[in-house]
Amino acid sequence: MKKFQENLNTAVLTTIHVLENQSPITHVHHYDEDGVWQFSGLEEIDNNQAFRIVSLEEMIKLDDSILEVSDLPLGYEAYREKIGSFWKIIKMS
Repeated sequence: MKKFQENLNTAVLTTIHVLENQSPITHVHHYDEDGVWQFSGLEEIDNNQAFRIVSLEEMIKLDDSILEVSDLPLGYEAYREKIGSFWKIIKMS
């Protein structure tokens, strides 16, 4: 099984929809500028209130299928239609 290179205590971004409403994780971003990971669902994101900072370990506990993209390179994003679908990986523009 794949695993993240980062420490499980690493801070990552997610949305209130994923954390509080159990929205499935359908988008993963691995930002080139600072190496930050972001996990979100299909909902529109309101940057003023939607993001939360949690540990990578907490995200894996919510949905361990994100381990499938744990080797996502910096500057790339992965997306899928729903949990169980194949991840599509593209370079962020």
